[in-house]
Amino acid sequence: MESLQVRDYLNQRPVTFTTDMPVAQAVEKLLQSHQTGGPVVNEKRELVGFLSEQDCLRQMIESSYYREQVARVEDIMVKDVLSVKPYSSVLEVAQRMITEKPKVYPVVDDDGVLMGTINRAQVLNAIDVQLNDGYKQAG
Repeated sequence: MESLQVRDYLNQRPVTFTTDMPVAQAVEKLLQSHQTGGPVVNEKRELVGFLSEQDCLRQMIESSYYREQVARVEDIMVKDVLSVKPYSSVLEVAQRMITEKPKVYPVVDDDGVLMGTINRAQVLNAIDVQLNDGYKQAG
């Protein structure tokens, strides 16, 4: 089980955003992707933030109250992003998901370049596959 690595279970095509993208456009991307959030990257695909449905919801309520939609992703994104490496253990990520808030972790290489994301469902799936394989081999 310890050999389970994030790289084998990550989403290689997560929804991504740029800092200068209008929040309204980011919301459209989120809705179309059916994902709960995604990494914000610069022109080199380096991770610079994370934007979630919750961040957007807060901004949309405020925009509807003030009747303006001028906010950009950089204004509402989380800048201090928790991420994992592709060679991280899935079990280690599962432990972090129990104690830390994020439901989705960006996966970055050692240079901070985005490789994908891994969410709770993907972590559960990885552990489930391993457990089922173990039961088959034991039986």
